[in-house]
Amino acid sequence: MAEHRYQSWMRYFTPGPVHHRLGLVCLGVGMQHGALPPVGPRTLDHHVAVVISAGRGWCTHPDDTRGRRHEVVAPALLWITPGVPHHFGADPVEGWDESFVDFTGSAVTAYTELGCIEPGRPLVPLTDAGPARAAIARVARAARPGNPLLEIEAAAAVHELLVALRRARADTTADGAPVLEALARDAFLPLSVAEHAARHGMTAAELRTAVRRSAGCSPKDYLLGIRLGRAKELLAGTDLPVSTVARRVGYDDPAYFSRLFTRRVGTPPVQFRAAQSRKVPGGYTSRVPDPGRPPRVPPAR
Repeated sequence: MAEHRYQSWMRYFTPGPVHHRLGLVCLGVGMQHGALPPVGPRTLDHHVAVVISAGRGWCTHPDDTRGRRHEVVAPALLWITPGVPHHFGADPVEGWDESFVDFTGSAVTAYTELGCIEPGRPLVPLTDAGPARAAIARVARAARPGNPLLEIEAAAAVHELLVALRRARADTTADGAPVLEALARDAFLPLSVAEHAARHGMTAAELRTAVRRSAGCSPKDYLLGIRLGRAKELLAGTDLPVSTVARRVGYDDPAYFSRLFTRRVGTPPVQFRAAQSRKVPGGYTSRVPDPGRPPRVPPAR
């Protein structure tokens, strides 16, 4: 009898209708190690993220009519998408460390549009598999017997996993972050997208491509999110007039700012302030507090 040179652990779940309304549900989780037997060729009706954290192996690309095997070297991600045949396996000698999560849900469409799920890329190099493995481990811990919050905890971990995988993607981490950091730094300047691009030696098209690849949205939407977030902070935490808030976040025309704010937020700036405003001892600060030492009101004497 042949010796098994691998170890496998997996659990599968059947979330109910109410859990599906969370947007993402976890259908299964597994952790495997060693010279695992090949998977497929097969086709599934849901998504699977397979994280290879050590070792090497191979996979085939669905659009490769010759069925050639492509090398997989850790750290790497294998995407399995619904209705698309897949076939992969660990190196028969070296093997690999594999963690996987099966998932589905209505939020998959949005995560795909944001670039967190890539149906056209079955093999994605990663810079670091650690955060993704940690998210998968949380699913595994949630699978303990008798856990009444299994489906909720597992769903939350899948959201975290998709973010971790997006952050660890090797093709965008190196060149994407500096562009976004520069845009965030200059977000409140009254500049057009073309002017932002010129500041970084790029064409507007190159900037749009870089931001779309890194943030899953256009430069205009990325800047707008930063500006409106800052505007909300100033409206809620200060007594500055709306016209001053508008100028602080890059809009010379307060009326245009108010229309834009109302359209995106769903309420005019004045009404937002009325709903959110509060008196904060010591005044408003833009400095992010240390999570280990959150702001506290001194005890009354």
